[in-house]
Amino acid sequence: MNPQPTQQEAPVEALPGKRDHARLVHILRRIFSRHLMDVAILAMLPVILSSIRYAAHVLGDPDIWWHLANARTLYESHHFIHIEPYSYTVAAQRWVDPEWLSEFAFWLGYRIFGLVGVYLITWLVLSANLHFVYWRGYLRSRNAGVALWMAALGFILMWVNANARTILFGYLALSAELGILEAVERNRTRILWLLPPVFCVWINLHGSWIIGLALLVLYILCGLFRVSAGIFEQKPFLRERRNRLLAVLGASLAALMVNPYGWRLIWNPFDMALNQALNIGNVQEWQPLNLGWFVGKAAVAFIGLIVITNVLHARKWKIYEFAFVFFAWYAAFDHARFTFLAAVLIVPMVAADLTRSFFPVSTNQKTIPVMNGVVAAAVLCVVALYFPTRASLQKGLAEEFPLETIASIQPSWRTLNQEHLGGIMDFNSKPTFIDTRWDTFEHHGIMKDFIDILHLQNSLALLDKYRIDHVLLRKSEPFCYLLERTPGWKVLRTEGSGNDQYELFARAR
Repeated sequence: MNPQPTQQEAPVEALPGKRDHARLVHILRRIFSRHLMDVAILAMLPVILSSIRYAAHVLGDPDIWWHLANARTLYESHHFIHIEPYSYTVAAQRWVDPEWLSEFAFWLGYRIFGLVGVYLITWLVLSANLHFVYWRGYLRSRNAGVALWMAALGFILMWVNANARTILFGYLALSAELGILEAVERNRTRILWLLPPVFCVWINLHGSWIIGLALLVLYILCGLFRVSAGIFEQKPFLRERRNRLLAVLGASLAALMVNPYGWRLIWNPFDMALNQALNIGNVQEWQPLNLGWFVGKAAVAFIGLIVITNVLHARKWKIYEFAFVFFAWYAAFDHARFTFLAAVLIVPMVAADLTRSFFPVSTNQKTIPVMNGVVAAAVLCVVALYFPTRASLQKGLAEEFPLETIASIQPSWRTLNQEHLGGIMDFNSKPTFIDTRWDTFEHHGIMKDFIDILHLQNSLALLDKYRIDHVLLRKSEPFCYLLERTPGWKVLRTEGSGNDQYELFARAR
């Protein structure tokens, strides 16, 4: 005879349903947490700020067009580039493509969605960089609000490369490396073995892998010693961790050889540092940071935050942290382009320092899941509203480059072109004198001759040396003034306005 359930036993049958309901509520709360809102806001920033900056300027970077041309060659021929494919001045010379994997991502975007696809890839990679910085800041500070604001302010430092640049993929790899090292500091040492795959991919993305390798070596060296003095407090690595780090370093070095160019690709960043003085001395982004620029002011503000928070509530620093901070600011002030690097390295540390000094009580739990979802949905609507159309990007591109004039260039011409027009001429299969792949042009003396021509140093003789029959330069260049008054040269057409007005000259036959 089966016993009848008592009144006390009846609620037990409802417990599984209640547990399922509680589990569902917990899952929904996790999904619609503060992080959902923060991630959406950070994803919105590149779209909003690029629309203020002018969205088409994202595609106005001169490098992206020869990157797209490289990826198109790889896609169509199924062969990596080993010989110069574009310029008649360095034709048949050996050349390696150090960023082929990043280029391919941009090319797939362009092939599927056209100009919108290039913008889309740029937005996604920029957003991923912001989210990486935010998440590392949160793990250090455990305060989502501070991590959000610091990541948003850090985007100012990222402004120097907030356009269609392959280095964005390199900074993603750098954030991955730093995230792994920070996990190791939380005693998750097995995750170290993710570093060799990161470097294997990184070397095919961008030459910034050398920075990541230098930081890894610096991290290992700083952890070999015991330091207890003043603000510094660090214990040496235990033997097991030290040996694992050295093994991972060796595996990462071996992983660098997994690339289509072998040792030549590894040598590429060393070649820039040792053999490209003209490149580093003349290209704007390699110049020291201008403190009058808003990015320079933001860098000073971040340094001020570091000083103030550590004066008010001093903490013990590990040697590697101080070394990373010093390296980041030295690189940023020496070369303006590395303020992005400083943002990746510094912002999560500043979030932790700011939380310790001013926001010790976290308010992460005091959020309303429904409101988080509403804000995230509203942000996505803003992104959709401000996301540029193909027509607007095409119009902006025509304002950045003299597209009609470039289209009129014939394959048989030997055209002296403005350096930043070289990439889009490469993309449109127009033979170029020079483009912004400075390495090959400096090695063969073309860059020096080009600078001499623009600076009116034996300019006409150099035109004869290269048998130049057409010239396409900004009207504001002094050399254009000279050609306008030189017998045997005439202006074929003028395109553009203001500082972006170009003149196409032809030599009389």
